[in-house]
This record gives sequence, C-alpha cells and structure tokens, in this order.
Amino acid sequence: MSQLITVIGNVFMDIKGFASEQYHPQAKNIGQIRFVHGGVGRNIAENLALMGMPSCLVSTVDESALGNEVVRRLQSRGVDTRFMSAYPQGMGMWLATMDEQGNLVGSISQQPDFGGLYGGIANHGHAIAEASSHLALSIDLTEAIARKTIELAASYRKPIYGLPGNMSVIMSHPDILEGLDCFVCNHVEAGRLMAVSFDALSIDGQIEAMAQFVEARGLRSMVITLGAKGSVFYDSLSGVKGHQPVFPVDMVDSSGAGDAFFSGVVAGLAQGIPLNQAVWIGTKVAGWVIESAENNCPNTRTLMASDPFMKEWFNDKKKPV
Repeated sequence: MSQLITVIGNVFMDIKGFASEQYHPQAKNIGQIRFVHGGVGRNIAENLALMGMPSCLVSTVDESALGNEVVRRLQSRGVDTRFMSAYPQGMGMWLATMDEQGNLVGSISQQPDFGGLYGGIANHGHAIAEASSHLALSIDLTEAIARKTIELAASYRKPIYGLPGNMSVIMSHPDILEGLDCFVCNHVEAGRLMAVSFDALSIDGQIEAMAQFVEARGLRSMVITLGAKGSVFYDSLSGVKGHQPVFPVDMVDSSGAGDAFFSGVVAGLAQGIPLNQAVWIGTKVAGWVIESAENNCPNTRTLMASDPFMKEWFNDKKKPV
C-alpha cells in the first residue's frame, strides 16, 4: 500500500510571550506576544508533511474561525485532514512564557474536550487503520483513545509509535506501552516510569536502565531525550543501542523541539531506517525547530535537500516498511 503516517493527537493554539531582556518571574517583562499553531498531534503531522512524508491528522478543532484556520494551514502544508472534525472545545490553548534565551520558564495548559476525538476514532477507526501505513499516537489523551488506537494498530498489523503528554494515562496504565513499536520520552518522564533517578546515571547506566525497561515491558524499541546531552536509544530486536549527541543550534524557541524530534524518528523508522539513524534524523529536525519561532520549521524541505544523509534516505526510491 502507499505510505501514510496517521497521527492521533490534539490541536492547540499557543499564546507565547518572549522576554526581550532578562526575565524576572515576579515583575513585568517587556517583550513580544505571538499566537502560534500548536498541539502535539498537530505539530507532528505538520512536521512530517514538511519533511515530505504523507501524513494525516486525526483530531478535532473548535467550531470557530480559529478552528477553520488551523485546518486550512494543515491542508496548505499537505496534511490529510479527512478525519478531522469541528467540536465544542475541540482544541486546547497553551499560555507559555519564554525567557530572553528562548527557554520555557512557565506555562498553563487548557485541555480540549476529547469526546469528539474518541467519537471519531470509534466511528471511523477501521477506515483510519486501513488508510494508514503507520500510526503515531499521543498517548496521554484518554485511556480509551490510547487503547482503541493500539487495538486498531494490532488488528491491522500497522506499526505504531507513541510519545507521552502529561503522563496521566501512562502512569496509571503502564501496560499500554506494551503495544508500541517505539516509545519516545524525555529523561524526566523516563525517571518517573522507571522509578529511578535517571539524571544521576551515567550515559551507559541510562542505556542499561532503558534496555531493562524495554525488555520488561515488551516494547520493541525506546528513545529517551536528555536535553542538551542528546538522547539514548535501544532496539530490542536488533540489539542496537547507544547515545546520540545534539548538534549546535542558535536557540530561538525550544518549545516544539520534542514533537519535532519524535517526528524525525517516526519518519526515519517509517522509511525503514535503523533506529540509530532515525534518532540522528530526529536530532536534526529538532535542531531546526529550535532555531524557528514557530512550533515547526517552514524551511525543513530546503534544509533536508542540503544535507547528504537526508537526501540519501528521503527520496522516491526508498520504500516504506
């Protein structure tokens, strides 16, 4: 079948404040305020489209002009929106404050009503699975959405990749991870899942702890991001494991970097690329987004075209798996 990576996730409108001078949490700070299209699911679907990967988003938006704008932008990027619908409070809002260096220093998140999204999956789940070659899931929407999506992936034998949100579903139901082909999280989330002080471990210790967790949970593979220290990864089938450093970047806005990293990893795995190289791709894409004021990098395709490795793997001759 033709390749289509379908993302099940949320849509947000982000309101971001950027301090122009040193940020003081208890004082008034001069800077800029921007409205940015966001949401984990939306970010990933757009990232994939910007990489030239056929992508589809299963989500909801508000019944408003703002919701229509979100859908139009996705369509303009080439994202398949046939499984999106308008629903009361169908998308969330994120109020974020960034310091003078672009680092996130505070935020408040208003979650959407996930009733419409679950209804869409319940009513169109088989059509979604049939149309897709791969699935990407934002796990912490609701337990029902996560379990239904993983069940569909198993029934149709479609690879499924997941990442956490607020960890509410995963911490209450860790068995959900057993149905994933790859799970990507950060070092803080990994420490909570493994009940260890993950940051206190050496890189080798982190890889070993991750490998033990993967084997115990029945995962195929896992990637843990370490912030400025890069990421570690383990594939239980091939035995491939290791550490990927970050690439030097000029920080503009760090929010969206985790979604971009996940997008790059998923794009690589969907192309049949080994996990270590898929992690390299994720690191590259995350760096490009960090250098952008958006939650995505509009110049992704141009940057890929100038990179020999990207050109080798992302072309029409490479067949998806």
